[in-house]
Amino acid sequence: MANVNLIINGVGVAVPEGSTILDAAKVVGIDIPTLCYMKLHDFDAVNQTASCRVCMVEIVGRGSLVPACSTYVYEGMEVLTTSKRAVLNRRIMVELLLTNHPSDCLICEKNHDCDLQSLAAMLGVRGKSRFSGDRMLYERDSTSRAIYRNPEKCIMCRRCETMCNQVQTCGILSAVHRGYGAVVQPALELPLVDTMCTFCGQCVSVCPTAALTALNNVSEAWDAIYSDDKIAIVQVAPAVRFALGEEFDLPGENVMYKLPALLRRLGFDYVFDTDFGADPTVMEETEELMARLGGKGRLPMLTSCCPAWVKFIEHQFPDLLDVPSTCKSPHEMTGAITKGYFAEKMGIDPKKIVMVSIMPCVAKKYEATREELHNDGMPNVDIVLTTRELAKMIREAGIHFSSLPDEEYDSPMGESTGAGVIFGVTGGVIEAVVRSVARRLIGEEAPVEFEELRSLKGIREAMVTAGDTTLKIGIAHGLGNARMLLESIQRGEADYHAIEIMACPGGCICGGGQPYHHGNMELMHKRRMAVYEADRSMKKRLSDENESLKKLYEEYLGEPGGHRSHELLHTTYKARDFI
Repeated sequence: MANVNLIINGVGVAVPEGSTILDAAKVVGIDIPTLCYMKLHDFDAVNQTASCRVCMVEIVGRGSLVPACSTYVYEGMEVLTTSKRAVLNRRIMVELLLTNHPSDCLICEKNHDCDLQSLAAMLGVRGKSRFSGDRMLYERDSTSRAIYRNPEKCIMCRRCETMCNQVQTCGILSAVHRGYGAVVQPALELPLVDTMCTFCGQCVSVCPTAALTALNNVSEAWDAIYSDDKIAIVQVAPAVRFALGEEFDLPGENVMYKLPALLRRLGFDYVFDTDFGADPTVMEETEELMARLGGKGRLPMLTSCCPAWVKFIEHQFPDLLDVPSTCKSPHEMTGAITKGYFAEKMGIDPKKIVMVSIMPCVAKKYEATREELHNDGMPNVDIVLTTRELAKMIREAGIHFSSLPDEEYDSPMGESTGAGVIFGVTGGVIEAVVRSVARRLIGEEAPVEFEELRSLKGIREAMVTAGDTTLKIGIAHGLGNARMLLESIQRGEADYHAIEIMACPGGCICGGGQPYHHGNMELMHKRRMAVYEADRSMKKRLSDENESLKKLYEEYLGEPGGHRSHELLHTTYKARDFI
């Protein structure tokens, strides 16, 4: 590809043909403010609407300002990013956005985490705006029990629309109305509960303001902790420990053993590890896959840990509902075991237990409300908090997170293996299952790591040989990729034995409840590497080696795939029009 030569602020630069001014500025170390722009390299998706007009720059000799994010360079172009016209334009555009924006920063869910707020501060936009006018008012929406929509804070950047339509292919969000009244809404301005939204939360991850946030359940968690009549038990998902540190100047650090110390100081009565629940998930899915390989059930078997993709298939592929594994997700299994086995063992009335899950996922909030995930009239999980919500609780409690000591999780749901750890990354669930399948077929000599299953390619496949058996595995992350894989099954073109699907890019490490990545996919790569490092550091790396799990089956569940384990650890699916 030919290079194009241009000058930016007096500095010459050569960039590939097809580059934007924004791309070229980055090459010479110049930051041009952006708000609506977003590029997701791993998914070949770009939000380039140029609707916010914040990145306007001046082209010498042209007499006008142009948006840097969508204007392509040409030979001999001369650009000024800090001219008086360009800088004043940015301030004016931010001021205009603020005139139609609620001024409730102190109580806003994204206070100190809002791109618009940060940009206003950076550009020196303070005090009362010079402009005035009517502000558009819209109805707020909390019907989904997972995502909270406040259209009054929508700035029409359309990042959420790009994520929902290009990456996830759900088609829930789009621009409605025109001119000053334009806003991003579901079709016909329906509440989310009446749409086919999967509640994956990827729209929440990229929204620059608080137009889209996760429904906040922090007050419910505090109520459970402070209640004299309840026993507050908490569990933490594997992906949380690789991202929470970002909130407290510990980026890339595995805070697995700081979490028990933290959660005890917050007031929880027992602290469990969701990795423990991942191990019975592996045991049950392994048993199910072996049965299907033996002719009992349809192939391929799809993993079922991700509630967003489960809801996706219920809405959009109802003819394939006999393909997913019937296993509950790990945190739901942990909840069911806690209110069953643990309550019985400890002599606790299960109705007094409040099971709180700390999850990287927004869809887990919705999942916990599903009727299918109740036993004995009780939900397996009562409250779901995101990683971000846990960070808020830490700050509210005034705990200095980085100085916390390492502590162990409570027994018996504190023992875990590397197989549970890798659930947090795309390909991890199926790799954990393959480890157990290989152990069954080969014995102690079976490999533990399967590099052929590890990649960030959106759709990938691998052949795994275990003894005389060769398994063909399919993996997809991002619902758009899942759609292509499921359509190949519908057409009869897929001959996989097992498939893993994760709704979120990179898997749970970039779930909708994790610290905001603002479209920065580099964070996904750092979290991913931390997952595999943690797995290698574990003494036990196969679910079969979990001694507490063995005891659970011996004392309570019986055999994997047996009657009691099926009753407690498995679920059902149904075709859905809406929720």
